[in-house]
Amino acid sequence: MTNGASLIWTWADRTPDAIAVRDGERSWTFAQLRAGVRGAIEELTERGVRPGDRVLMVVPTCAEFVLTYHALLAIGATAVTVNPLCTQRELTHFVDDAGCTFAIGWHEDDGPVAGTASAAGIALWVLEPGCVRSSDEGIGLADVTADDAAVLLYTSGTTGAPKGAVLTHGNLLSCGAAYAEALEVTGEDHMGTALPLFHVFGQASVMFTTFTFGGGMTLQRPFDPAGLLQLAADQELTSLAGVPTMWNAMLHAETDLTAEDLSHLRLACSGGAALPLEVGKAFQERFGAVVLDGYGLSETTGAATVNRAIHPRKEMSVGRAVDGCALAIFDEHGSQLPPGEVGEVAIRGPVVMREYWNKPEATAAVRHGDWFLTGDIGRMDDDGDLWIVDRKKDLVIRGGYNVYPREVEEVLYGHPDILEAAVIGVPDERLGEEIAAVITPQPGRSIDPTELRIWLEERVAAYKVPRIYQLVEALPKGATGKILKRAIDRGDIATTGERPARATTPTT
Repeated sequence: MTNGASLIWTWADRTPDAIAVRDGERSWTFAQLRAGVRGAIEELTERGVRPGDRVLMVVPTCAEFVLTYHALLAIGATAVTVNPLCTQRELTHFVDDAGCTFAIGWHEDDGPVAGTASAAGIALWVLEPGCVRSSDEGIGLADVTADDAAVLLYTSGTTGAPKGAVLTHGNLLSCGAAYAEALEVTGEDHMGTALPLFHVFGQASVMFTTFTFGGGMTLQRPFDPAGLLQLAADQELTSLAGVPTMWNAMLHAETDLTAEDLSHLRLACSGGAALPLEVGKAFQERFGAVVLDGYGLSETTGAATVNRAIHPRKEMSVGRAVDGCALAIFDEHGSQLPPGEVGEVAIRGPVVMREYWNKPEATAAVRHGDWFLTGDIGRMDDDGDLWIVDRKKDLVIRGGYNVYPREVEEVLYGHPDILEAAVIGVPDERLGEEIAAVITPQPGRSIDPTELRIWLEERVAAYKVPRIYQLVEALPKGATGKILKRAIDRGDIATTGERPARATTPTT
């Protein structure tokens, strides 16, 4: 069966009493989860949702998301999952672009979605805890193909309006199977996460991976670092999933928990952004869980590579291609590069999106034959292990020198007084771009930019050392906790950032 909701049907038959979902004090076995999905199918069908419809979902991480999401897939409709913090203007773009015929909201923040639905003339179902009824009726799954649309995920829109990546039923099932194989997930595993389920990481990489082999998941909202660790201890979770800022927050959380308290926790699965090496090492030392990070995009269903426990860990590598996928590195002329050379990362395989919704030119721009061009800069070795050097668009060209911010950020995260850091390029009349570091100090710590520049000059080449420094209480973040460099005001940094004198004479 190629319907993305089929996993719930499978485990409801095989292990009906196994816990599938925990949300606060509530829990569902697989049999109860299927009954709930069937109830949501009845409700949606009564409200007019039909196969092929595109349905806007503005719902936070909760069990009701899981129920209605799988009901949409079961019907053969397409879920358009978006951030509940979106404004009415943003929601209107999604509804108009996707051609949504129905909307689902959440009772705590239904104002924008209600206004959007009303203006668009479409019906709205506002969810609240416990609103989805159970049904024992033998409702089946829509007959879909692996290439039929299951989800529309809108990209962050770093250039122009957000584009809808069409993920198919086959994409979702392939992602779950690939990560389940790589992480050795079984029905005995239970994963905890505070990731938003509207995002590809929580939705595909976590939910589908967990359900592929009949494991369960515990949901937390909002993210509470000490609380998530306590859940892991109390519920004997075997894995946690999060983005680097979450691991950093848990690492510095006020908790008495030790590795002994978390003895069941074997994996900490990181994604969504580059994991600073020092953060991963420190988390493993404190709590005992092996930190494995991977790499993927919305357009690749959150899957591309992952570090496996069975392979030797290579410093700063994001691992090898997941099962069924292939990687390549291309130069600016479209020629494939040999191992060790730096170029644009490309992915091929069953996790790659079908297309950008109604945007054939944008789709063609990221295709190179049957390869998907990621826009990320990286290199591979002879074993196929991948290193992400940086985002193609984040590359800073300072006076003709290429500077990859991630490399400098890795060094900054090794400073004992730094909690978070973002390295960016800002306009400069003489050099074209200058390098700036925006930094959040550790609580109760102070940082002197002059001393920090001296510290950096001892660790990276002179042309890579930031010349501009700005200390902030917090860096801007997206819904997953990923640092949003595009939200940093580069013009303001260029004019107000501190420019400490150099300690040595740089080459540029």
